[in-house]
Amino acid sequence: QVQLLESGGGLVQPGGSLRLSCAASGRAFTRGTMAWFRQPPGKDREFVAALKQLNSGTAYADSVKYRFSISRDNAKNTLYLQMNSLKPEDSAVYYCAATSRGLITSSLRGDHQYEYWGQGTQVTVSS
Repeated sequence: QVQLLESGGGLVQPGGSLRLSCAASGRAFTRGTMAWFRQPPGKDREFVAALKQLNSGTAYADSVKYRFSISRDNAKNTLYLQMNSLKPEDSAVYYCAATSRGLITSSLRGDHQYEYWGQGTQVTVSS
């Protein structure tokens, strides 16, 4: 069984940076897929980025491409989301998600594809 715990959220000014961490138990990093989703206030949960564990393939939402970077540290069994050039519209609760399956590219963005979820960490971008 996989357990996920996010950390690293907080308040940051526009243009600033944050790095989110997702500590994972179990074997999610071996063959499966891990991802970041976010849910702004009053809106549906949306895809942010995903990483395929086996080949390190990545995918990003257009809204965060070239600003955010997803990565992993296998020694620490931790997934990261480096967020740069943050905008107020990036404000949301950010969730780490995982599946034991190695998802194909066309399936990476669907939240229904992930069976394990963290409790979320709040990111607020404001002056």
